[in-house]
Order: sequence, then C-alpha cells, then structure tokens
Amino acid sequence: MVRFEDVVKRFGDKTVLDGMNFTVAPGERVTLIGPSGSGKTTILRLLMTLERVTDGVIWVDGEPLTHERRGARLVPASERHLRRVRRRIGMVFQQFNLFPNMTVIENLMEAPMSVLGLPKDQARTRGTELLDKVGLADFVDAHPTTLSGGQQQRVAIARALAMEPDILLLDEVTSALDPELVVDVLAVLRDIADTTDITMLIVTHEMHFARDVSDRILMFDNGVIIEDGPPAKIFNEPEHERTRTFLKAVLEDR
Repeated sequence: MVRFEDVVKRFGDKTVLDGMNFTVAPGERVTLIGPSGSGKTTILRLLMTLERVTDGVIWVDGEPLTHERRGARLVPASERHLRRVRRRIGMVFQQFNLFPNMTVIENLMEAPMSVLGLPKDQARTRGTELLDKVGLADFVDAHPTTLSGGQQQRVAIARALAMEPDILLLDEVTSALDPELVVDVLAVLRDIADTTDITMLIVTHEMHFARDVSDRILMFDNGVIIEDGPPAKIFNEPEHERTRTFLKAVLEDR
C-alpha cells in the first residue's frame, strides 16, 4: 500500500531522511519509533504531501504519489495529481486542528461534501455514525471549544475516517493530552485497528499501545531505519544498542 523508494528529504543543509526504503502492506499497522528529530513525523508529512521529497519516489498502492507518469518517465507531481492520490490518505495530528466556528458534525461533513462531493444528508449520516463509533454521539451539535482535549482528538479521528481513507496516519495523537484523557483516545484507535482493514502508520511514544496494535515496529535514528520487526522482537529482543537505550528511556519515563 505504501512504498518509499530511495527517499531523501533535506531541510537546507540538514538531511532528515537519507535514502529511505520500506514498504507497508495493505491493512498492515506499522509504528515508527525513535528519538525526536529522527525523521518519523517527516515520513507522515511526506505522505500527506505537506512536504516534498528532495529525491526518490513514494508510491501508494502501486501509483506514484510524489511523481506522475509522462510517457515512460516519472516527473514531479502536479498539484492536481497530489490532490487525487492524497484523497486516499487521512491524518490525525498532535493538535486537533478542528474548525472552531463549526459544530462537531459540521467538522465531519465539510471535507466529504467539498472534496468528495457527497450530498449533505449522506455526509451527515456518515458523520453521525462515526461520532457514535468514537463515543461522541451526544456531541453532534457541540462546538469543539466546549469539548475536552480527548474529546476533540476523538472528533479529529472521526473526521479523518469520514473521508474513508485507505491509509490512516497518526502523529503523536496523545502527546497534547493530559494523561487521564489518553486512555479513551487509545481505546478508539484500538477499536479501529480491530474492526477495520485500514492501513495505519503510527508515530507514538505510547509503547504499550504500539505493542498492542502494531504488526511491525520501525526504529528510526538519524534519518535511517536501524531496526524493523514484529513488536515481540523489537521490545523483547532488540538487536541494536540504540534501540535498547531508547526503549529503556521511554519505558522508564512512563
């Protein structure tokens, strides 16, 4: 579903991703771990086309995302191409990014109507069903500012799902929340993992959550993947010393 092929990303003189190669199978749940600044969030931002690759190609379900075909060649993607492929990808950010002037249900209806052309009644039905799924059926007409941080993040998750993406990107979705609010958000994400076949790429410092929901863990350091394996292998028998020291620090902090 996702393939990074020799992807390089530089910001000025700083190389954040250095010849990145990895694949994610359809329906697979892959968690990216590693210290801050190691390139994890950049992976998600490139997939959302919030950043452009410096070199290399990103593929989504066999189709280039960062480029488009022109005859036998691949050329940098036009904005139109980016918008079309990007529709298959949803992202939930650290900050909730909800529209404060809209009600909860209006936040969920906006993109399906304006981007997908969904009729208003269908968009509302879809939004209502998703709010029920994330445990917020009673907050349809509330405004985001009246909700707790955990409730706002669950609305943001429902909003991403309203576009029916093939791929869901989760960027430290609990890092802005008070500890007591984290549990409900993680429960919603576990339910999504258990009840859908959506492909998920997750950046998180919640190691117990990563262990529970992931098929694979990728350990990043200085813009490269230094370890890749199933959770039991990474958490119980990591091969790389950098992985061991990182996990020890994160788990002790929790």
